[in-house]
Amino acid sequence: MQYDHRATERKWQDYWRERGLFKAARHPKKKFYNLVMFAYPSGDIHMGHCKNYVIGDVYARYKMRRGYDVLHPFGWDAFGLPAENQAIKIGTHPEKWTLENIRISDESLKSLGIGYDWDREIITCLPEYYKWTQWMFLLFYKMGLAYKREAYVNWCPGCQTVLANEQVIDGSCYRSNCHAVIEKRKLNQWFFRITEYAERLLEGLDRLDGWPENVKAMQRNWIGRSEGCDIVFKVAGRDIEFKVFTTRPDTVYGVTFMSVAPEHPAVEELVKGTRFEPDVRQYVQAATKRTERERIEKDKDGVATGCHAVNPLNGERVPIFVADYVLPEYGSGVVMGVPAHDARDFQFARRYNLPVRVVINPPGAALSAESLTEAYEEPGIMVASDEFTALDTAAGIAAVSRMLAERELGGPSVHYRLKDWLISRQRYWGAPIPIVYCDICGMVPVPEQDLPVELPNETTDFIPKGRSPLAAVRDFINTTCPKCGGMAMRDPDTMDTFVCSSWYFLRYLDAHNDKEFCTRENADRWLPIDQYIGGGSEHATGHLIYFRFFTKVLFEAGYIPVDEPALHVFDLGMVLKDGEVMSKSKGNTVPAGQFVQEHGADVARLTILFAAPPEREMEWSDEGVTGAERFMQRLYRLVTENHDKAGAGVPSRITGDNEALYIKINQTVAKVTHDLESFKYNTAIAALWELLNALYVTERRDDVFHYGLRAVIDLLSPFAPHLADELWSLGGGQGSLLEQAWLEHDERYTESRSRTIVIQVNGRVRSHLEVVGTMPEGEVKKMALDDERVNRHVAGKIIKKMIYVPDKLLNIVV
Repeated sequence: MQYDHRATERKWQDYWRERGLFKAARHPKKKFYNLVMFAYPSGDIHMGHCKNYVIGDVYARYKMRRGYDVLHPFGWDAFGLPAENQAIKIGTHPEKWTLENIRISDESLKSLGIGYDWDREIITCLPEYYKWTQWMFLLFYKMGLAYKREAYVNWCPGCQTVLANEQVIDGSCYRSNCHAVIEKRKLNQWFFRITEYAERLLEGLDRLDGWPENVKAMQRNWIGRSEGCDIVFKVAGRDIEFKVFTTRPDTVYGVTFMSVAPEHPAVEELVKGTRFEPDVRQYVQAATKRTERERIEKDKDGVATGCHAVNPLNGERVPIFVADYVLPEYGSGVVMGVPAHDARDFQFARRYNLPVRVVINPPGAALSAESLTEAYEEPGIMVASDEFTALDTAAGIAAVSRMLAERELGGPSVHYRLKDWLISRQRYWGAPIPIVYCDICGMVPVPEQDLPVELPNETTDFIPKGRSPLAAVRDFINTTCPKCGGMAMRDPDTMDTFVCSSWYFLRYLDAHNDKEFCTRENADRWLPIDQYIGGGSEHATGHLIYFRFFTKVLFEAGYIPVDEPALHVFDLGMVLKDGEVMSKSKGNTVPAGQFVQEHGADVARLTILFAAPPEREMEWSDEGVTGAERFMQRLYRLVTENHDKAGAGVPSRITGDNEALYIKINQTVAKVTHDLESFKYNTAIAALWELLNALYVTERRDDVFHYGLRAVIDLLSPFAPHLADELWSLGGGQGSLLEQAWLEHDERYTESRSRTIVIQVNGRVRSHLEVVGTMPEGEVKKMALDDERVNRHVAGKIIKKMIYVPDKLLNIVV
């Protein structure tokens, strides 16, 4: 009898929906917030996407059966460049393209039996969602965390928009379909002041015991906390000063030049009207076109400004250069050049014949500037450093920092690698920034009651031209000032889509509330996220740091009860096909809807779950599909042949004949339960396969055998829920297994009761005895002497003694 997956899956999906089994409780008694990262709607989802959703669904179903009130929602990260670019390509509106993709993908997810609370579905491109994204912007603005300034920004010539630092990977655009080399442009842009929360973001990592260590390490590195010292260098004859951050203030007497980043705002003022201005402008123009990697890896060069800085401790004047090995993202964008003790400065000084002055000697040795072939960067003893001479590095750092603080010329300081988050985007398909500009009132936030500021649907020209397409839409851009009622203009830019995804997990808690993004009562009921599932490493310094930032801001403002969004994060491996990551651009996808129609939802689920541990990459293969189908057909056949007993309860009597099978059943229950808790889904399914094999070869079809069938069906339910519910029903079970408590194992029967006792004669192994349970010593000795192999070595000899180690060994001394 063949299993009809289409009829079965339709039947049970209808049952789950009609009974509302996945609707979250309004007032949870034992809450569990299970969340998978929401999806970008780029067409029908494929099996590469489905791994995330299937793994999340398995965990949600398991937790439901453990008695939790589970919240398992889903939604769509629907704004962004891919939709806009595709709309341009095929000549349609991005909203139409996006919503159609969502409709198709919704159907595919439902066909897989994914148990979402669909009443809470969110779509970030709809006004009822981005109204609250704009509200978040206004909250940040009120708290002084949103500001606009002119700055050099990362410009992607392919996408024709700016990118945040976190979206630049090795000097190129982060988008897989772009990878254009990033340029630097000076633009007036909106930023979120994430640096204000740098220490809190760092400190919070120590409390995230349930997060992957590699993700936490990546965030620590990205935040980049450095303890050191600020030193103020004044520019000779000018009303300009540079605050330089260094971790080695003990080398300050070795400064022989200063290097300033080409993007530094003071560069123009340094050279304006001087003979150095043309050369500096030309250098800056060329430097800002190079990628960060090129600037770091190429030979160190620069251009003189004709200005000098004054060393605050010895009063020496040193030349100031503009040099592109100095990056604006690090420190203050100014470096004190200490060529004897910094490799980059040494290379620069040798190129331009600048002095090299040794001020740190290795312990017990003396360096000569003339003979140096490379910088000495290790700790040592200060020399040629006035009253600090003879101090070791640690004492010197403390003493120099203290003197600078006393003279108000710097002092101990902490700096971070993290920079403020640039959120302006010069594209149409995003949440409009809710700010207007009035000639009388200046910059004015849109009042909350006027939200949302909606995108104009009549826009048809989305082609990027280096500025937002919204700037050309008169009916949108022209407005009235909320303060004075006069003529005003809207901000033409839209927000980075990461803003939408930084708070989406909160909207699920109150998805239809048009008065608040989420009531405090609902936040108190459900937060924090208990389990967050998705590509953790991929998002470590993007989404996962942004949504921690938003959580801390909203906690500080009193809107939510937690300052960290998720207790546990599970990092998934990618799905490969033919050795490459499954993606539409590579043409190696397996569309979910089509696959389910042909093979069935449970085959798709088992193929994904069994192929590899969830955190590892998996190769999608036809062999995996065939294996899943074979397993399901074998189980279906065995149950239908014995369906009248497949719902059997715990057997009342265990005998020597059926004890081994009963132990196997309980071991499987214990293992599958453990593996479900720890996301070892592949080994859980392997254990079920082993139990099924054991049932197939069992000759005695008694109560233990029938309980074994029941156990396989019961334990299979999170992994292949349609088949499990169907077999449960065939065995006389009522309703769905989702409505049943999870199967528990019998602790008394989780270890095999058979023992192997080694039999030795004069210390040499001669045989083995297989016994069940604990056997009296006398009986063990009798069985040993009756053993034919032992008898050959003791016959006709005098047994001097027998040494017995209970349940392990018997040594016969003859």
